[in-house]
Amino acid sequence: MMMARRQQTERYGHETEARAWWRAKRYGYGADLPIAWQGWAVMLAYVALMGGLALLFVPDRLLLFAAAALAATAVFVIIVARKTRGGWRWRWGEEV
Repeated sequence: MMMARRQQTERYGHETEARAWWRAKRYGYGADLPIAWQGWAVMLAYVALMGGLALLFVPDRLLLFAAAALAATAVFVIIVARKTRGGWRWRWGEEV
C-alpha cells in the first residue's frame, strides 16, 4: 500500500501532507502561500534572484533579462507545482 502511494506521488507529483511545501488554493488553480520553511526559502531565493537579475541586466540588456527571468520563473513554477499539497487543479472552495 505504501509503495503504491509513493509511486503515485512520484508519478503525478502530488505531495502528501508531511512533505508539502505549499498548500493548494481554496478557490481557483494553483498554490497559496508556503506552509513549510522550505517553501519560504525557495520563494525568498526566487525573489532575490529576480532582484539580482534586474540589477544586473536592466536597462542595458532587456532581452537577456527576459530570458533569464523566464527560465527562473519556469523552474520556480515547476517546484511549486510538485511541492503543493494535493497538486494543482481547479478548486471550488472545498476543503484543501
